[in-house]
Amino acid sequence: MSRGSSAGFDRHITIFSPEGRLYQVEYAFKAITQENITTVALKSGDCAVVATQKKVTEKNIVPDTVTHLFRVTKDIGCAMTGRIADARSQVQKARYEAANFRYKFGYDMPVDVLCRRIADINQVYTQNAEMRPLGCSMVLIAYDDEIGPSVYKTDPAGYYSGFRACSVGAKMLEANSYLEKKYKNNLSEEKAIQLAITCLSSVLAIDFKPNGIEIGVVSKTDPTFRILDEREIEEHLTKIAEKD
Repeated sequence: MSRGSSAGFDRHITIFSPEGRLYQVEYAFKAITQENITTVALKSGDCAVVATQKKVTEKNIVPDTVTHLFRVTKDIGCAMTGRIADARSQVQKARYEAANFRYKFGYDMPVDVLCRRIADINQVYTQNAEMRPLGCSMVLIAYDDEIGPSVYKTDPAGYYSGFRACSVGAKMLEANSYLEKKYKNNLSEEKAIQLAITCLSSVLAIDFKPNGIEIGVVSKTDPTFRILDEREIEEHLTKIAEKD
């Protein structure tokens, strides 16, 4: 077997290849992009926003049962990108960790601590042969009393970080490039939501309908994580269309 070949090294999650790569972890990242969903999140001014595509694959599916946005605690929400079954499992774990923290310490788990805990669990999955990494990436948003609006992202390798604006999924590079150009840190809630929508719309080259996108918001005036309904999304889409 040539030393440059990946043969054999992609069968075991715990073994490095001679080039220093863990192929199974790389395949987990590939699984995220293959779901063909893109998610965008940003914090600006006194709010944080997350927007993701909503795809109903069959006519007979009830659209209300398809979602990539989840409430972890009252004030922390997340968008899951990747394999939805893995995503639901990770959300359930995050809810358990947050509830356990609240029970132990008597106050709600801060969003950065929760993200670090999920990242730590993901990292353990890359060490143990009896587990596999989850093919999903979690983007958490919350309004923190001390640090204000927050956006955190974690991935299957166990890496996590805080962001002003970030994206995950099939068009991640294009969305990040768009956000780098257009992002401002003093936007109102309405402008932040519209930036997230226009970013997704631009990189995917599609005009969204209200039932094709999901948006979650937290702000200083209303720190509870809430998901916008179709009527509210319709209003934002109309305002974007009027601008253009």
